[in-house]
Amino acid sequence: MKIKLILIGKTSFNFVEDGIGMYKERLKRFIDFEHIVIPDLKNTKKMLPGQIKVKEGALIMKAISAHDFVTLLDEKGKNLNSLKFANFIENKLSTGVRQLVFVVGGAYGFSNEIYERGNFMLSLSAMTFSHQIIRLFFMEQIYRAFTIVKAKIKGFYNCCFFARFLKVLDR
Repeated sequence: MKIKLILIGKTSFNFVEDGIGMYKERLKRFIDFEHIVIPDLKNTKKMLPGQIKVKEGALIMKAISAHDFVTLLDEKGKNLNSLKFANFIENKLSTGVRQLVFVVGGAYGFSNEIYERGNFMLSLSAMTFSHQIIRLFFMEQIYRAFTIVKAKIKGFYNCCFFARFLKVLDR
């Protein structure tokens, strides 16, 4: 399986880019991972938010294929703790999903076309975060999910300490 993370626009925070780079390196041990940044639209000052979402949506659609399992990071999505997110990833690995795509939208969210194309919506928190900062938080959660899955595969899941750790995460 391959994981693809699609983002709208570059981040203006160097620490976010540094953190993403660190987690990309760490993820190489577990999975084929691709990070795609769709450039910010130009000349948007005279555009309405809905027009921006439609144009960004068209660019997102070009970056995904028909067989991809597309997960939208959206405030209206389902909240999963770290263990349940690891189970979500493990399920996609075991059911033959070739490419798992996560999409972080722009400042105005997603177009209707993207909502219709999405297979699942995921919310990282009830709190509101900028679409810039969420990139780093989400990269860490992808990495954490793979460390949990790896521990389960190696049998650490049944180890007393790890079992207690997972119970804390599962609350």
